[in-house]
Amino acid sequence: MRKKPFILLVISLLLILVGSFVASQFNSANGDVDVSRIYFDTPRGELSGLLYKPDGADQQAKPTVIATHGYLNSAEMQDAQAIEMSKRGYVVLALDQYDHGHSTGTMEKPVPFFSFWPHAIYDAVQYMYEQDYVLKDENGNGVIAVSGHSMGGFSSTHAVMLDEADFQESGIRKIYASLTMGSDYQWIKALGFTDEQINSSYGPRFSGKIAGQYDEFFFDAAAAGAGEPVVKKDYVSTEEGQGFLGNPETAAAGTVYDVDGGKRVIYQPNETHPWNHFSETSTAHAIDFYDMTFADYSNLVTVGEEGQTWVWKEWFSFVALIGFFLLFIPLIQLLAKLPFLKNIYTKKPEPLPEPKTNGAKLAGILLVVFGALFPALFFSAYYGGDFYGMRLLRQISMIFIAISAIVFIYSFVKNAARNIKTCSLIMLVLSVIQYFFLKNQATLIATTEMFGAPTANPTVYWAINVALVTLMIMVCYHFVSKKPEGATIQSYGVKVNVKTIIAALLTAVIAVVAGYAVLYFVDAVFKTDFRIWTFAVKTFEGQHVIAMLKYAPLFLIYYFVIGLSVNMNTASVKYDGFKGYLISIFHFVGGLVLYLVYHYGLLFMTGTAGYPSQSLASIIVIGLVPALAIAAIFNRYFFRKTGNVYVAAFLNTLLLTMITIANTTLYTIL
Repeated sequence: MRKKPFILLVISLLLILVGSFVASQFNSANGDVDVSRIYFDTPRGELSGLLYKPDGADQQAKPTVIATHGYLNSAEMQDAQAIEMSKRGYVVLALDQYDHGHSTGTMEKPVPFFSFWPHAIYDAVQYMYEQDYVLKDENGNGVIAVSGHSMGGFSSTHAVMLDEADFQESGIRKIYASLTMGSDYQWIKALGFTDEQINSSYGPRFSGKIAGQYDEFFFDAAAAGAGEPVVKKDYVSTEEGQGFLGNPETAAAGTVYDVDGGKRVIYQPNETHPWNHFSETSTAHAIDFYDMTFADYSNLVTVGEEGQTWVWKEWFSFVALIGFFLLFIPLIQLLAKLPFLKNIYTKKPEPLPEPKTNGAKLAGILLVVFGALFPALFFSAYYGGDFYGMRLLRQISMIFIAISAIVFIYSFVKNAARNIKTCSLIMLVLSVIQYFFLKNQATLIATTEMFGAPTANPTVYWAINVALVTLMIMVCYHFVSKKPEGATIQSYGVKVNVKTIIAALLTAVIAVVAGYAVLYFVDAVFKTDFRIWTFAVKTFEGQHVIAMLKYAPLFLIYYFVIGLSVNMNTASVKYDGFKGYLISIFHFVGGLVLYLVYHYGLLFMTGTAGYPSQSLASIIVIGLVPALAIAAIFNRYFFRKTGNVYVAAFLNTLLLTMITIANTTLYTIL
């Protein structure tokens, strides 16, 4: 048995090293492309990115692609373009926009959302244009393509506009072409520009757009204006799409049009907004676009080459991701052999007997189902501020306050059992706290200097509200059903001594530091991280650590309470084995999975999503599912091993909060 943690440790490290090594080979075209992280100062802060430089670029300048991500993401989300174009001979800069990834914006941010993207790409263009390995034509014009997804697309479009304005004075165009994905003119117009001004700025450049038909945000101004943008789109049929193509008599997707001396094309894959990142179809469109754009430079880059290898990098990064999470199981077991850290082990609670009546059995099933469904049913209200959903939640909260107060007063007047007094008092306090959170939603989710991650704020708000509701259900279930069966708080892994709590925290901290040390080693040696699609474990900067420490206590409430709830609902003999893990996963993510099936199933079948007003919220749910599934497994495993809830709660909080913060927007100065 003592050898088992060592064997599992070796297996996890092998998965990490083999997965990362093979991923790096595809990332660097088997060593023919040098991949490095660069930093450079700009008038608005410091930008960073992954520079893909093919062999020979230092001797012969190459056409260049600057590609960037959208809101929430980082440079690594441009892997497909970076890998495919660099192996074809292009220099590629996969850019972190300001306040994303490793880049920092030091500009004033009166409206934070409009701080990071308007100048990010063009500031990178200014830097890259000055590099010797970036090609210029005989007139000094840059042979640089800019590309971006979502907000990165806005940044690319605005960069073209800034470049065209500079051209009027300097006579030099630094940007040769632009290709956007998942973005229309919505937010460019918010800067005060018209369709005509935007379209005229493209000039003689090559310009393309990839407009997914199921994009959750863009490409249908009427749907967006009605507040229900999650519908099927046909961008080329819209006034904006036709204007981009020069208003041809019959506009068609995939057809190249000559406009103002340049060429323009719109591609319309059957994809959602985040799907663009993980799509061979969209990547093929990008390759075709660059083949057309840089056909005159076929002596410097490869044009017309088919076949894509980027997806293999993604799959082997996924292998490394599996190894990373697996690492924590043997790591914590080995750490627990140290003198003080062995205090994480407490007496394992005895399994409770099965419920004796059909009513008790049904109540247990209903509570598991409700516990899984509630977080999903009201996710759009908590995250997106849905008016009717929030109003319903406030009304329910007021009803609970009234009922709890009446029961509490009645229990004293009639000198009722102590259980009734205790239960009603706890319910009253929790209901008042819940109402406070519901009443002050706008204030609590606002982006501030203290809490500068605008997507983490509504997520943690949702998490705390779910924890409060779950805690209220647990209190009632314990006093009404579980306590008569002989359950105590020790049965759920709560009652421990202070040494156990401190040891659990220290163990989790050491394990997370060790896990990220492995990641930083992989980053230094292989220039890869651990990821699959939008779910990633990546390196971070100092500001992310500070932010994590701010958010972690709030997320701890969620992971502790939900973990406790799972322990309560799986405390009987029936769930002592594998079934307990399934219930745990269902409790954490079952409802969210059903949310996605309903939301996107209707979108693909009918053309209108289940929640047509929820663009960002539905994408956030996609990322939550794998994170919370992992949390569920850790929660169940470490509870069974240690006999308490604390190790898993601390581990899930530290690890998943850092993953969340490192992968989203973080405004460092406001």
